[in-house]
Amino acid sequence: MGKELPILPSTAQPAEAAPEEAFLYSRVFCQKENSPPLRLLLEFLKSRSQTPIAPPDMDDTMLDEWAWVQVTLGYDRDRKPIQIFCVRDRGTYQDVFEKEKAQFLDLLSAHDDIEAELVREYVERARFVLTTRLSLNDMTDEGYDFNGWILEFYQEQCNGIVQIDNQGFYSPKGDLIVDLSVKVE
Repeated sequence: MGKELPILPSTAQPAEAAPEEAFLYSRVFCQKENSPPLRLLLEFLKSRSQTPIAPPDMDDTMLDEWAWVQVTLGYDRDRKPIQIFCVRDRGTYQDVFEKEKAQFLDLLSAHDDIEAELVREYVERARFVLTTRLSLNDMTDEGYDFNGWILEFYQEQCNGIVQIDNQGFYSPKGDLIVDLSVKVE
C-alpha cells in the first residue's frame, strides 16, 4: 500500500482499452498492540483447510516478524493473490493509520444507534488496521472464503471488528451491525 502513487493514463490509445481493475477492500480494526506473526496466520488458514500460497521470496524470518507491513497471499495459482496491509498507530505508516481511523469515525458519526457507538469505540481504540485488497475482476467464491478466514483470524486474535467496503461493519458472529452501503444524509 505505502503511499498511493498517482497513476497517469498512457498517451497512446490502444485499439481496445482493457477494463479498469476494480478492488474490494476489507479491514479489521484491531485493539491488540501488535499483529501476530504471519506464521500464525498461515497455520490458521491451513487448519481451516485452506492452502495459502506465500510469495516465493518470503523467508522464515519474515514469517516470525510481527511488524510486517505488506504481504500477498494466494488461494489459487491461477488467480490474483490477495494483498494484505498492516498499518499501525506508530512507525512509518502511522499517518495512513490515522487517516483510515479518522475516515471511519467520520462515517460512523452519521449513525446514532447502540451498534454504531460500539463500533466507534472499537475504531477509536484500534492499535492497527489490517486491510485486505481483492481484485474483483479475478475473484472466485474460494477467494472470498479465503479472505473471510483472514478477517476472522485477525478479528479473533486481535480483538478486532470487521469492515467491508460498500457493506459496513460486522459483529463477531458475522451479522451486519452498521450498514454503510447507503449514504446517510
